[in-house]
Amino acid sequence: MSQNVVDPGSVAPPAGIDLDPMSILLHASGPVRIVNWALIAAAVAVWLVAVLKLLQIGRLRSAERDFEAKAGQAHSADQLFEIARHHAEAPGARIVLALRQAASQSDLADALAKRGLVTEEQRVGALLGILSTVGSTGPFVGLFGTVWGILDAFLRIGREKSASLPVVAPAIGEALISTAVGLFAAIPAVIAYNILSKRADDLLAQLEAAADAWIAVVKRPADAASTVQTPHGPSFPPPRAPAPRDLG
Repeated sequence: MSQNVVDPGSVAPPAGIDLDPMSILLHASGPVRIVNWALIAAAVAVWLVAVLKLLQIGRLRSAERDFEAKAGQAHSADQLFEIARHHAEAPGARIVLALRQAASQSDLADALAKRGLVTEEQRVGALLGILSTVGSTGPFVGLFGTVWGILDAFLRIGREKSASLPVVAPAIGEALISTAVGLFAAIPAVIAYNILSKRADDLLAQLEAAADAWIAVVKRPADAASTVQTPHGPSFPPPRAPAPRDLG
């Protein structure tokens, strides 16, 4: 009774698939293909967000420098509000314009400044969550594709009854490419997040420090109006003339 022996060297990868990274990426199995293309989309989003946020923060920092240079010359609330109207694109100018509500009620100035700072923090920090999410989850998503590719390699070994390189190479290639794509998405995300968050924190710290001076300028008229002074000190009523004496 003869037994057919399969020559390991005669087992070839599936037809139409070359053992190069691009072909393996395009012809990967279903779950690995989904993982890879999801990671590629995440990598594109990372670069897009990084460029947009870099331009936004740079523009805000430049506008803030110009505004603070002018605001430092203001000696009254009206002058400060006028300067803020001409630099409305600066974060500090938006905070100063929010302080106009406190012109008549100085006790609201601190609360309005804090609310303005929170609003600017939300504006500067927008979209940074995408970088943080991709940077933290990208390697694990790629690891899922890696595990699936290794599992597919074992299934091929059992199906072909051979552990030759042509049998396991496509599946192992899928697994390694998933790892590479995950790192390709995560590493730029982490670097961009660290750089942009540092610049955003610096800008917010600058705003917080300058807000105290703006609050003092806004409060100045109210404090001055509450203090009554005369040019020559306190005034007294004029002395009354003595009543005429009766000489009769």
